[in-house]
Amino acid sequence: MKTSVRAVLAGALAFGALGAAVGIAHHDGSDQDPPKGPYVALGDSYTAGPEIPDQNGRPAGCDRSDRNYPSLVARGLKLKAADFRDVSCSGATIGDLFSAQGTDDGANGAQLSALSDRTRLVTLGIGGNDIGFASTVKQCVGQGVVHYALGGGKWADDAPCRERYVAGGTDEVREKIRAADERLARALNEVRHRAPEARVYVVGYPAILPAGGSGCGRSMGLAPGDVAYLHEKEQQLNTMLRTRAEAAGAGYVDTYAPSVGRDACSARDTRWVEPLVPLAPAASVHPNERGERGMAEAVLKTIGAGN
Repeated sequence: MKTSVRAVLAGALAFGALGAAVGIAHHDGSDQDPPKGPYVALGDSYTAGPEIPDQNGRPAGCDRSDRNYPSLVARGLKLKAADFRDVSCSGATIGDLFSAQGTDDGANGAQLSALSDRTRLVTLGIGGNDIGFASTVKQCVGQGVVHYALGGGKWADDAPCRERYVAGGTDEVREKIRAADERLARALNEVRHRAPEARVYVVGYPAILPAGGSGCGRSMGLAPGDVAYLHEKEQQLNTMLRTRAEAAGAGYVDTYAPSVGRDACSARDTRWVEPLVPLAPAASVHPNERGERGMAEAVLKTIGAGN
């Protein structure tokens, strides 16, 4: 998903790549030696690591960091440079796995084209852009600012944005998650076809917001109840990613559990995700270097290469 600090400060948020990766046969790393590569990393901005130094790779518009979790996983596995390809890109949707993605600075080729019958490890972090999470958060921030200006935000269940997306018994975001599930199923089948010998893992999203809005909503420009609503949507997205991975016989990397209490509203020296105004080198409401390191540790542990 396309992200920038300027966009968030304008009231938008790019939810990049809330991330996923899938295994072709079920792999949790418990009964196998860690793969030695070649390793291919697929995904959006939560995988790419926008604004975390040093930014590298082509095209520059993908905003990849050499300290993102795929790079750290490759180092942890002691892979040679020739055995590691990171084709993740900020702004990516599941469709961009199949076709080229335009960016502000060059086009990123279809991510699945990086796979081959030589590939032995694949991580995939994607889905947030497919459910329109960026526009949802933008809408919620805008309504939250107005809500506070009018004296709202006094009650934990104040949720003007939730009321916008949930109407007549239908939750618009939940429906988009269901649609993304179908697209992800197709993508995982294609991974199976292109990299039949690979161990594939869907990497879930870390905690972005806390379960409750107390002490968090105003700093994020969100009404308290909307903090809880967005947290719930992330949980539903992660559940879909895990379920789809398991249905495909794939592995799932849970980055949420180790990041609880390290969300964008937590203390500066412990959080994995930066708030609207980042205080560490990272894009707004995206993982900082600590977060990418934590995600890498979760991946390595899952594939049997961590402590």
